[in-house]
Amino acid sequence: MLVLRARREGTVAARRTAVEGLLPLAKSLARRYHRGEEPLEDLEQVACIGLLKAIDGFDVERETPFGSYAVPTIVGELRRHYRDKGWTVRVPRDLQELSLKLGKVQDGMASSLGRPPTTAELAERLETTVERVLEVRELGTAMRPVSLDRPLAPEPGAEGEALVEHLGAADPGFEHADEALAARTLLNRLPERERRILELRFGEELTQTEIGERLGISQMHVSRLLRRSLAQLAEPEAA
Repeated sequence: MLVLRARREGTVAARRTAVEGLLPLAKSLARRYHRGEEPLEDLEQVACIGLLKAIDGFDVERETPFGSYAVPTIVGELRRHYRDKGWTVRVPRDLQELSLKLGKVQDGMASSLGRPPTTAELAERLETTVERVLEVRELGTAMRPVSLDRPLAPEPGAEGEALVEHLGAADPGFEHADEALAARTLLNRLPERERRILELRFGEELTQTEIGERLGISQMHVSRLLRRSLAQLAEPEAA
């Protein structure tokens, strides 16, 4: 009746009265879906948004109870909240949705079986693979990241090494990239033939004889050009 009155009158006061009267339903659903560190007040606000959508979207001409329309609408809003905002680290949406299903199915099966369900049983109930279930379980840690300043072996009142001290390492690729850039800059100052000889000798590791055969010059000539090019690159003004 509250919803019918709100829809027929179309006033703010009637809508507010409907929301206040149905607020226990929204809060009840929020408590049912409350878990982890998510503040209950935030979930109640989300549930209220779902309640407002249900009041505005309900077809008063249909002879169906308002609750059969409102409950799925509010639950959908709660699930979207967890899916879109409950993850600090973003993961694929299908895995987020499967994670929500996993929690509900796992609790239900534990009650009916009298024991925690196995991974294979969960996979069968969810119509997915065991690997998928294991992946979703691992994603549970993505809800809240671990601080890099956290001690590796935290003890009350004790100071230990932080996690960040054991992560990362110097990448030799950066140094190699700098050296390659410097070498290319120096090589570009040489004539094309001398540059080609250096590339064949130190890049392709050809012998002086093989280089001479490829370029159509003698081995002695290759040797003279190599010495001259290396001497030129070693000069202070070339560095």
